[in-house]
Amino acid sequence: MALNREEREQFLAEPHIAALAVDPGREGRAPLTVPIWYQYEPGGEVWIMTGRDSRKGVAIAAAGRFSLMVDRVSPTVRYVSVEGPVVKTAPATREQLVEISARYLPAEKVDAYVGFAWKEHGEQVVIRMRPEHWLSSDLGEV
Repeated sequence: MALNREEREQFLAEPHIAALAVDPGREGRAPLTVPIWYQYEPGGEVWIMTGRDSRKGVAIAAAGRFSLMVDRVSPTVRYVSVEGPVVKTAPATREQLVEISARYLPAEKVDAYVGFAWKEHGEQVVIRMRPEHWLSSDLGEV
């Protein structure tokens, strides 16, 4: 059964690991699909952080859009997939790195991870996507 707007937006707002998919722009290749952290608040834009020159960063810049899919298997099988255009790409801030890290890591691990990532991951960008197309379902208990 498809989720209504409120249900799908609330589910996407939960801290799931997303599967990001983007056209790599290379004939004969399937979409690039990788796990990624993301941030979303209902009614807003989805944002991700990645290296400007990473494979996904370059592919997203060329394609101008990407998809995210999040799912769970308990207590019911549920997923939400969202696709849309990139609306902004900007250099990442340390505050954004703290925000997204705190969404996924235990509080006691955030400072150490942020210190490491800010120093070692190179130039990062935040890419914002406006959700345009949604697919969702709750398949119930399996």
